[in-house]
Amino acid sequence: MEYYVELKLREDAHNGWFSNGLTLCGSESTRNLTKISENDNKIVYENQKGHLVTLNRIKRSNVLEVSTSFKNNASETATLEMISSFAIRGIKADKIHRLQSFWSAEGKLRTETIFDLNLEPSWNRVGMRVEKFGNLGSMPVRKYFPFIALEDSENGHFIAVQLYTPSSWQIEIICKENDSLTLVGGLADRDFGHWFKHVKCGEEFTTPKAVIAEGSSLYEVCDKLVKAQRPDISPIDQDMGIVFNEYCTTWGNPSLANIKKICDKLKGKGIKYLVIDSGWYGKNDGWWASIGDWDVNYDKFPGGLKKAADYIRECGMIPGIWFEFESVGRQSRHWNNTEHLLKKDGVVLTVGDKRFWDMSDPWVKDYLYKAVIQTLKECGFGYIKVDYNDTIGIGCDGAESLGEGLRQRVEASKDFFRLIKKEIPDIVIENCSSGGHRLEPSFMELVSQASFSDAHETKAIPIIAANVQRVIKPSQSQIWAVMRARDDDNRIYYSIINTFFGRMCLSGDIYDLSDDQWKLIDEGIAFYKDAAEIIRDGVTIKYENKTASYNRPAGEQLVIRRLGNRLMVIAHRFENSHDIDTDFLKGRKIIREYGKIDCDFSAKAWILEE
Repeated sequence: MEYYVELKLREDAHNGWFSNGLTLCGSESTRNLTKISENDNKIVYENQKGHLVTLNRIKRSNVLEVSTSFKNNASETATLEMISSFAIRGIKADKIHRLQSFWSAEGKLRTETIFDLNLEPSWNRVGMRVEKFGNLGSMPVRKYFPFIALEDSENGHFIAVQLYTPSSWQIEIICKENDSLTLVGGLADRDFGHWFKHVKCGEEFTTPKAVIAEGSSLYEVCDKLVKAQRPDISPIDQDMGIVFNEYCTTWGNPSLANIKKICDKLKGKGIKYLVIDSGWYGKNDGWWASIGDWDVNYDKFPGGLKKAADYIRECGMIPGIWFEFESVGRQSRHWNNTEHLLKKDGVVLTVGDKRFWDMSDPWVKDYLYKAVIQTLKECGFGYIKVDYNDTIGIGCDGAESLGEGLRQRVEASKDFFRLIKKEIPDIVIENCSSGGHRLEPSFMELVSQASFSDAHETKAIPIIAANVQRVIKPSQSQIWAVMRARDDDNRIYYSIINTFFGRMCLSGDIYDLSDDQWKLIDEGIAFYKDAAEIIRDGVTIKYENKTASYNRPAGEQLVIRRLGNRLMVIAHRFENSHDIDTDFLKGRKIIREYGKIDCDFSAKAWILEE
C-alpha cells in the first residue's frame, strides 16, 4: 500500500477514462506533483506553479493520523476543487464494510463484495470504476457514518478509516489498472459537495484529519479507531454517572412542579444528572416553534429556572438543561431577523419550520452567549444537552462556494461548544442531533456524552446500541431506558439491559412505578455500576446478530465485551427467537447476572470472571 495525495485545481484538466462526473481523482493536478521529501511524519510534494502539498502523518499507538496541507507560494490565487484528507493505493481487498445510518436506525453494518459493487478492472484496464459515497449538510451522520473498512479475507487483513468531518464529506473506492483498490476521502468536493476553496498567495489550507487502523478483524480495527478518539470529558463525568432525562416523562412539557415530583422519586437512587429537556421556554402552545428565543416560560417555572436547578441539587443530582441554540423556530421573534440568519443564493434558508443562525456572526455569538452561557452560569446548571434537529443541506452563502460556506459555519458552531467549555470548565456537554446525526469524531471530541439515537422505546434499541459501539466510545453513548407503569418484568429487564452498551439514561413514568418494578430497576443500576469499567475500557470480542429489520427484529443477539480477565455478556431475544447458547459460561465464574431470557423480547446480562 502507498499513501499519497489527490487534489484538483480549477485550471487543470480532469482525468479521462470516463471518470469525469464520477470522481475528481487522477486529475492533472495530482499528476503534476513531484515528491521532494519524505520522512516518518510527512511527504512533501510540489508542482511547477509554486504550490507545496504536504501529507501530514502522525503515528499514534495503534493508528495513523493523516491530513493534507496545501500551501500557495505562487503569485496568483489558487482554487481547490478537491483535496484529500487521505489517499491510499494498492489495497488488496475483496469486501467493503460501511455503516449506514438514518434517524432512529443508526449504525447498520452494510457489507458488500467488490463484485457486488462492480469494482474489478475492465478487460483492457481502460474504464475507471468508482464507488463514491458520503453526506451533504450539517448532519454528518446521515445515510452513512464517515467510516469505511476494507477486508482482504484471503489474508485476514483489514484496513479501516474514520473521517473527522463535521459537515459534508466523501469517500471513494476506485479501481482501474489492476485488482488492487484505491481509497480516497475527505471534504466533499466540487462535484459532490458544491465545494471549492480559494487559497490566496502565501496562505495555507489544511484538510480535516482522518484516522486509519489496520488489524485482523473488524472488531480490532473498529476498537483501535474508537480508542484513538480523544474526547474532552468533563472532570465530573469520568465515573459513568447515570442520567435521568424527563423528555419521555413530560413529552416537552416540563414544569417546576413535575421536576420536583421527579426529584422526590429519584432521591437516593444513584442518579447523577437530571436533565430538563425541551419545552422550558417560549409559549405554552408548543416548544418546537419557539426555538431561538430562550425566554423562560414563567407559567411553567414560576420564579425562573434557578428554582428548579437548586431543587435538583438539593436532591443530590446535577441539573441539566436542553438547548438547540443553532436554530430558530417559526414562532420565534427572530424568524425574520434575516440579517443574522443563513442564506442560500441570497434567500433565507428555511427547512420545514427551522432557520439557522450564522454562527460566525459576532452579533449571533453575543446573543447566544447571553442566552445560553449566562443562563447556565446564573442558574447553576452543570450539564447541557445540545440538540440539532435539521440540516443546512448542500451549503450556504458567506464564502466562495456553498460548500465552503457550510464548512466555515459548522466550524463556528464547534467554536461555540469550545466557548461553553472555556466559560464553564466542569460542564458536561451532551451531543444530540435528533439522536445520532452528529456521532462523528470531531464533534464527539468536544463533548462528554452523546445521544446514541432518538430510539426511545423501540425494540431495536439493543441493535442500534451495539452497532454504534463500532464508531463511538461506549462511555459516551447515552442509551435510553424508558420505564412505563405498564411494563412487566421482561420489559424492564430488556430496557435496562440495553443501557449496558453505553451510558444509562432513564426516563418515563418514574413516579408511577410499583415497589416491585423499582426493585428490578435498582438491581439493574447496581449491575450497571459493577459493569461500568468493562463498558468504558473493554473490547468487544463477539457480536452475533442476523436481524434484517429494525422495525420487526427477529432472532437473537449476543455481544461479549472483555476487560482483563472479566467479561460482560449481553443477550437479547427478538421475535421468533431461539434459546441462547450459553457455552460462554463454561469454565467461568458468574460474578453477577441480571434479567431473564426465556421468551421473545427478553434479555439477560452476565459479568463473568475467567
